[in-house]
Amino acid sequence: MVDYYYHYTNVFLITLLFIQTTVFFAWTYFLIYSIKSITQVPKLHAHKSYKDMLIPMVSIILPSRNEEKYIEKCLDSLLRQDYPNYEIIAINDSSSDKTGEIIKGYSIIHSNIIHVDAGPKPEGWTGKNWACYQGYLKSSGDLILFTDADTTHSVSTISLAVTNLSLGELDALTAIPKILALDFWTRITLPILWTFSLARYSALKANDPQTKVGYFFGSFFIIKRKAYEKVGTHKSVREEVIEDGELGRKVKEHGFRLRVFHGEKHIKAVWARDASTLWHGLRRLMIPLYKKEKIKASLMVFATSLLLLIPLIIVPVSITIDSDWEYTASVMNIKINYPLNMVLLFLTVISILLMVVTNCLQLRYVLFQNPIYSLFLPLSGTFVFVAFLSSILCSGKEDAINWRGRKYSIREDKTQKQQQN
Repeated sequence: MVDYYYHYTNVFLITLLFIQTTVFFAWTYFLIYSIKSITQVPKLHAHKSYKDMLIPMVSIILPSRNEEKYIEKCLDSLLRQDYPNYEIIAINDSSSDKTGEIIKGYSIIHSNIIHVDAGPKPEGWTGKNWACYQGYLKSSGDLILFTDADTTHSVSTISLAVTNLSLGELDALTAIPKILALDFWTRITLPILWTFSLARYSALKANDPQTKVGYFFGSFFIIKRKAYEKVGTHKSVREEVIEDGELGRKVKEHGFRLRVFHGEKHIKAVWARDASTLWHGLRRLMIPLYKKEKIKASLMVFATSLLLLIPLIIVPVSITIDSDWEYTASVMNIKINYPLNMVLLFLTVISILLMVVTNCLQLRYVLFQNPIYSLFLPLSGTFVFVAFLSSILCSGKEDAINWRGRKYSIREDKTQKQQQN
């Protein structure tokens, strides 16, 4: 009986050891890639020759829906730009608060602000895409800059973007903003999301012309008008909930030169305003992926549990379960025997340390938050896993995604596509 116990216990521990080894290498990859992304992705910076360059007209497209709390700060920061040739096209996207009134008031005072009422979105469009498209129709610039109403900009943001776009001979440029985490849950969760994004959406990959990886940060991207029209404008991504990612992919797919820059010193953006918007923000990321690639999305949920939760479960398991198998290591010609469960515990602890260090780096150098929030990994990991899992389980419901006062679902998208066909 004892032999059977140890046999199955050893098989169980070996299985856990294999899983934990995979987790260890995954977090080693994330740590290395985090360091490379922080140090190797270029920053928006001034060039000595920028004063001698041409000053093309820049049309700033600013879609706004129920943004009365943020829109004034955004407009004020745009009005203070040191760039001499630009217009601001501020679109009221069917707001139910005072956003439209605020925009209209600014347009009366400032001649370079054009107020647009987008009106109700047609079938087959998401709200923001419709608003951006209406802004584009009113624009006249050779360069089009898209930003969000909950974003603020330093006085030199446009100048730096145009300069780096021109000198780099780029067709499009997007900048990583400083993400303002306003609540506890966002502060502990964003480092994980940022780290996981490296696996698919690394800025290093996006900046490599040999890869197909391309995306925009919705809070700030600037693109040549000809390139924007060539990829089909926002009309080509009208059904997409994550429209900035899909539009950036199309730009790269069409062979245009796109580059991602660090812009944290110049651009500040709010991604989630509280736990509720964070929850729906995570669902907004997962449900469109599940809509297109069910297997990949399901594997992503599994990987989330594997990378974030399994190590925390293995620690008490490896302590409480004994093994009669030993791992033999030779140190200075002296053989040392380690019980298998202790080997598993050691590898798991190292993996957890890698998780904490990676999160600390993201907090310190990307999110500019106190690294102490990395200690809440069990909470943040559970939050992300539950949000992703519920996204898949509830993806067909009408209120699967509740974003900026609008509800989206896979079922609705399919119905709209059928109506269009």
